[in-house]
Amino acid sequence: MISYRSLVRVYEVREGETHMKQSAMLTTASLLTIFLMTIHLTDDILFQMSPAGLVNLFAVFVFVVQLYGTLVLGGRRAGYIIIFLGSLFGLLIPIIHMKSRRGLIGGDIGNSGHAFLFVWTLLALGITSSFAAILSASALLRLPWRRSRHRSTAA
Repeated sequence: MISYRSLVRVYEVREGETHMKQSAMLTTASLLTIFLMTIHLTDDILFQMSPAGLVNLFAVFVFVVQLYGTLVLGGRRAGYIIIFLGSLFGLLIPIIHMKSRRGLIGGDIGNSGHAFLFVWTLLALGITSSFAAILSASALLRLPWRRSRHRSTAA
């Protein structure tokens, strides 16, 4: 006969496994988002949509912060917030290029031989950014928002 305690332990193991899978998926999606954003920034510089210069150091700073949030602060509230904001930033990139006059619709990208890679990168960036934003928002909503204050009554 199966006891109640063994059922609770099986449930806890399954719940822990789900958390580990979501954590691994979030880390992977965030790292892919960072990777695709760097490819995209390279394309922007090559297509002269973004100036090649020190202004790109701001983008490098954003990537480093998102990388730190993903790898060092993973599993913490601050890490989830950083990943969520970085993912929203990554999601804005395809939207901006779809609406921009110099982007996909009216620019010279469609006439170049690199149009396929540029468009594929934008689509993949939109997918991974959306997925990472959903997973990080889900993780944030599962966290308790108030810390329990345990006062020590030891005399």
